[in-house]
Parts: sequence; C-alpha cells; structure tokens
Amino acid sequence: MKKIVLLLSVAAGICSHAEAQKIKGSDTMLPLSQRAAEVFMKADPSRTVTVTGGGSGVGIAALIEGTTDLAQSSRGIKFDEKKRLKEKGEVLHEVTVARDALAVIVHPLNPVSELTREQLEGIFTGKITNWKEVGGDDRKIIPYARETSSGTHEFFKESILRNKSYVNGIMSMPATGAIMQSVAQTRGAIGYVGLAYLNEEVKALRVSYDGGKKYIAPSVAAARSGAYPVVRPLYYYYVERSAAKARPFIDYLLSPDGQKLVSEVGFVTVE
Repeated sequence: MKKIVLLLSVAAGICSHAEAQKIKGSDTMLPLSQRAAEVFMKADPSRTVTVTGGGSGVGIAALIEGTTDLAQSSRGIKFDEKKRLKEKGEVLHEVTVARDALAVIVHPLNPVSELTREQLEGIFTGKITNWKEVGGDDRKIIPYARETSSGTHEFFKESILRNKSYVNGIMSMPATGAIMQSVAQTRGAIGYVGLAYLNEEVKALRVSYDGGKKYIAPSVAAARSGAYPVVRPLYYYYVERSAAKARPFIDYLLSPDGQKLVSEVGFVTVE
C-alpha cells in the first residue's frame, strides 16, 4: 500500500486565491480526501485543494474559526460545537460520504489473532496488562490510542470501552500513521486505525461483540454486510457561506465515480 502522507497541497494550473479550497480534520479520512482532491483538480485545473489532518476536533475547530472550507470528521459534531457555530450566525451542513470499519492492530508476530470486545475493554482500561492473559506470549501489553482531539479516539471509547476511561498514561499518538509505525515496530503493542490504513506491516485482529461466539475480521465486505461490528460514518461539515466552494467537492464524492473512489481507498460506500 502506498505510504500515506499527512499533508497534501497539490496545484494543477494557475488559479486565483479565491478558487483555493481548504479541507482539514480527521486523519482517518486523509486517504480519501487526498485521492479525491487529486482527481477533482485533474478534472478542473482551475481549482486548488489543500488537505491537512490533525484530528476531527481540529477540523471542526477550524470550521468554527472560519479557517477551513470543509471539516472532515470521523465523529458527529458535538452540541457545544454546533452552539458555537450558531452563535456566530453560521448555518451548518453535515454530509455522510463514506463509512469506515475501525481495525484493531497488533505486531505481525503476535500469536493473538482475535479478541472479544470485553478483552479489548480490559486492555485499553488497564485491567489486562499481559498478552498471556488473552492467550498470547508472556509479554507486557503496550496500548496505543489517538489523542483526545481525534474522532477515532472518541469512537473507540464509545464502541469498545463503553465510555469507560482509557488507562492512565496510555500512549496517545498525534496521527494514525504514528500508531501504524509504533505497532509495526513494537512486539507487545496494540492500537486501532481506520480500515484504509491497513498494510502488511501490522496484523488486524478478528473482533467479537457476542462474547466470543463469532469473530469477524475488518473488511469492506464485512462492514457493508453489517457482520463486522465496529463501523462508523465519515462526515464532511461546511457552513452555508462556504457552500459554493464545498458542494462541488462533496457532490463529486457522492457521485458514482466518487463512491467508486471510496471503495478503492478502502472505505464503505453510502450508495
């Protein structure tokens, strides 16, 4: 899989400042936004699209501050964020452009291949600290999480931890790529990433939400069918005054060609 970079600024042709478009937020959505930006600009060389990550919360904060045209987010916008936009007189628009299966990953040499939701909860809340407790080697578990501004951090906490707190001192990483690298290099590590980030340098675990009766591996097909339990929508947010800039990009992603790109990147379509 091609290595994902955390910043894309591609310009095709010469364009005015007014035609530049900024997209900011979720690291999970970076692969999709980057690919879509490349295709979008190739189709219309008069446009420039700049895509940056930082986390869903960072993107939504930029939308509130008026420094981005589109906020990409792997979580729904919060009540207080909506309130701040409303206080500024902004009319908010939310669009779901794809869905993502959140994958739990370990080092490729880790003999553990499947875990229940309850075991994952125990690991990330600090109740389970050694791999031998879940059928693995006698090795300390080193859990990695995204930092609190990440929508993935919040979704994992809600879905896997049932809103319990992460263990104190957990390794919080600023980007999904950092989790991938850390898990690939650390025998005792475990982390979580969006489906589009998976590669041969890490191993994705099968997950059970029924107490161990059935374990399902993360995949586009399993997410689409509903068999894989850890699936979430991926959003773009924009305000009405930026609609002229934002809608053409969103409309492309919602088109048949755009949804084909969603599948190619490794996400689940909304068709």
